[in-house]
Parts: sequence; structure tokens; C-alpha cells
Amino acid sequence: MKDEKLAVLIDADNVPYAYVKEMLDEIAKYGNPTIKRIYADWTKPTVSGWKNILLENAITPIQQYSYTSGKNSSDSALIIDAMDLLYSGKVDGFCIVSSDSDFTRLATRLREASMFVIGIGERKTPRPFITACDKFIYIEILKKEKETDAYEKLSSQKKTKSKTSSDTKIDKELINLIKDSIEEISDDSGWAFLGTLGSFIIKKRTDFDPRNYGFQKLYPLIKSINKFEIEERETGKNNIRHIYIKNK
Repeated sequence: MKDEKLAVLIDADNVPYAYVKEMLDEIAKYGNPTIKRIYADWTKPTVSGWKNILLENAITPIQQYSYTSGKNSSDSALIIDAMDLLYSGKVDGFCIVSSDSDFTRLATRLREASMFVIGIGERKTPRPFITACDKFIYIEILKKEKETDAYEKLSSQKKTKSKTSSDTKIDKELINLIKDSIEEISDDSGWAFLGTLGSFIIKKRTDFDPRNYGFQKLYPLIKSINKFEIEERETGKNNIRHIYIKNK
């Protein structure tokens, strides 16, 4: 997946500029962001904070004047560019950075064309856009990680205590999501491979991420719930072990 060429298209009117570096680092986990464009009416003072960020991260600004009051013309410019890139065959996937539900149909259309689609936006992002993507990442996660990194430089002893009040609570809905997923993909003895489980949960709920709950990985999240059996199995290769999960 990391060799896939990605087009990163950013709606400057609907995302904060403070965490662009963290966004691009996150996107790099899924592929190579070969095209990076950002859309706005750059004559407006409301987007002035973006200018230095664009130079530092080699993002190409696309000017789109607001022809009508109350309308976001940047949306249509982004959509047109996305379709041009789709038919050009230059990319293998898209990352749409916005909290605007207007891109729901675009994400759906790109996936219909077998494109891998990542969405990045704030928690206020409407559910239809979230579910239209293959994977959706909340900016608040990246914000918290940036703050945590800064804190850990001052106090490495508290490295494991990264949970904050902004974390989503582990509730019955999450537990049932994990339980049901294990049941659906487990073998005859009830065991499910952790890697497969994580991928399956994301297919069911595209905004699922252990970091939403204060954990870097799925494994420690599941361990903290204490409602599942865990088994580590030897693979016979370089002391590599596979983790399997089972409902209690």
C-alpha cells in the first residue's frame, strides 16, 4: 500500500492549518502523496494562515474565486480536479481533507472506480462523508499526538499516560463491534487473527481507530477491555508471533 500514488486534495475552508505536517505524515502510512493541492479563495484574509504552511510542505495552492455569496466554489474546483486526476490514471488513490459533507458523492464515485479513498476531517464531519471513504481519520487524533509528543520531550517517564479527556470513551457499542466482528471472521474454534480483525472492523466502521480511545494499536485496546481471550502463536520465523483473539 505504501507504494501507491496518492492525490491529496485539501479544502482550506473546512480544516485547520495547524496540523498539516501531521496530516501528511499520516497519509504517508498509506501511500506516496505525489500530488498535493489545496483549494481556497486566497484573496480572503481568513485563509492567510495557510501561506507559510504551503511553502514548507510543497502544497500547490489553487485559486478559486467566490463568485456567489454564501457558496463555497472551492468545492466544485476540488471535485473537477479529482475527476481529471481519476481519468488521467496518474494516481492509485485519493485523500480528501475536509469536514464538508459535499464531498460524499465524490468519495463514493472514486471508490466505484476502484480508487482507495482516505478522508481526513474534524469530529464534526457528517457521517455520510465518513462512511463514503475507505478510511476516515479525525484531525483531533493528530492534534493530540502532536501535543503528546511535545509533552513527552519534557517528561519521558509519563510516556504511557497519553490518554486525555478528549479520548472517546470505551462503551458498549465498541465492545459489541469487536465481539460481533470476531464472531463473523473467526475459525471453527472461535479464534480470529488480530490483523484480519482490525481490517474487518475498519470495513464496518471507516472511522474506527484505536487512537480515538487513547491507544496507539488495536492490541492494547482489546487487552484493556478484558472481555476477550488472547493467544500468541509462534510462526517459526525470527521469533515472530501472531496474536489471536476470542470472545470470552
